Amino acid sequence: MVIVESFYEAGHSNKGSTCIVNAAGERDMAVFAAGMIKAELKGKRFLCRTAASFVSTCIGIIPKAPILPKDLGINKEKNGGLIVVGSYVPKTTKQVEELRQQCGQILRSIEVSVDKLAMRSVEEREEEISRTAAMADCFLRACKDTLILTSRELITGKTPSESLEINFKVSSALVEIVRQITIKPRYILAKGGITSSDLATKALEAKCAKIVGQALAGVPLWQLGPESRHPGVPYIVFPGNVGDSKALAEVVKSWARPLRLPSTKELLSNAEKGGYAVGAFNVYNLEGAEAVVAAAEEEQSPAILQIHPGALKQGGIPLVACCVSAAEQASVPITVHFDHGTSKQDLVEALELGFDSVMVDGSHLSFKDNVSYTKFISFLAHSKDMLVEAELGRLSGTEDDLTVEDYEARLTDVNQAQQFIDETGIDALAVCVGNVHGKYPASGPNLRLDLLKDLCTLCLKKGVFLVLHGASGLSKELIKGCIERGVRKFNVNTEVRKAYMDSLNNPSKDLVYVMASAKEAMKAVVAEKMHLFGSAGKA
Repeated sequence: MVIVESFYEAGHSNKGSTCIVNAAGERDMAVFAAGMIKAELKGKRFLCRTAASFVSTCIGIIPKAPILPKDLGINKEKNGGLIVVGSYVPKTTKQVEELRQQCGQILRSIEVSVDKLAMRSVEEREEEISRTAAMADCFLRACKDTLILTSRELITGKTPSESLEINFKVSSALVEIVRQITIKPRYILAKGGITSSDLATKALEAKCAKIVGQALAGVPLWQLGPESRHPGVPYIVFPGNVGDSKALAEVVKSWARPLRLPSTKELLSNAEKGGYAVGAFNVYNLEGAEAVVAAAEEEQSPAILQIHPGALKQGGIPLVACCVSAAEQASVPITVHFDHGTSKQDLVEALELGFDSVMVDGSHLSFKDNVSYTKFISFLAHSKDMLVEAELGRLSGTEDDLTVEDYEARLTDVNQAQQFIDETGIDALAVCVGNVHGKYPASGPNLRLDLLKDLCTLCLKKGVFLVLHGASGLSKELIKGCIERGVRKFNVNTEVRKAYMDSLNNPSKDLVYVMASAKEAMKAVVAEKMHLFGSAGKA
């Protein structure tokens, strides 16, 4: 209680006196806070400049774990985070080096030349500021966490006043850079006491902020006030001399968007629990991928981007990369699936291209050969943690360059399905119950819902997802009936393709408008299906 009594006595000292307290641990902080509160009860008032942990100690809050994006409900935000480093202290430099080493894959760095900001002409200074802001906008828009840091060489003036002027020019330049950035960051981290103060009040025009906790011990986390340029955006105030060499990297990693895509298995597991189905939409180009992702984000729905071998033959690896990139940048769960792998060579190659799941289509083979073919691919795919879908029975109709005549079609046999699942170890079974690829006959679909129910019972028992191809053209009632009987993945192609082709019949003055029109036409179909499948709002 010596500290308490000493501080109480300090409470009776002259106005404006200063008390500096060095706390070795949380206990010291608590004892000091008790003394300050005792003095306040006697009518004394204090202005405190403290680290974040003092606030919780002073008001009696039990220390909590660092706040994460999910705690603030921003874990699905798309734009990149903005990290601005102005501090020159040796600890900050070490922290930046560690940050770049640990987070190089997820981070884009922009180094601002202090020489150009403080020692060159006004034109060169303005050019450096504009260059940095423009690059940051590009990176943030591309969902990349972006580091802006001043060059690490220390430039000083000949006199203390000249050095102070250099510091002011650098600080004001950082303010102007952040002011010129137009993209709203997912979060902002300011490194350095002066830097964090200037950016908050001058660049972001914040007059108040809500203190929501700590991003790390001693690192306050705010949410910017409604009057600021970015209301509600998390603002991490990271003092220059706080934390060990890994502290900055630790915070940036904990606030980074997850690199790992959700898996197709996760999507279908959630659908099983929620009693809905996920749409798998065939895509052929960038507009198709964008249409599915845009619809999914608008409807807050999971979705699967599906590539048929015919589309892969045409679009090649860039098409897969396009879909994977679109899935990575989406704010809702999106995965990429290889559809109808009828060739062992195609499937083995697909396993290395970035797909999350594959469909092994041995439906053209005898039952024995289908089992052997599917089992071989399942073993390879499971070694890479990929979901495997396979087809038993055979759908009639045409999809891309694959045509199956009516006389070749056959329904899925329940007894064969049990043996097929047991011997191949597949994760999802595409069944044939009267569904077709392409357009249904004029008389309409004739689905064997009784057979579907029996297959559902089997799949639930075996822990295998039930898949239905040929969802284009099914009525709302039939889709509902299929979902009630356990279908968790619907393949959709024909209606999306038709929307694309129909949009091309509308003349437009420029290719860009043609592409935009095609995207909107496909997006409308995809969104409608998401509502029918019950996946809207389930992201």
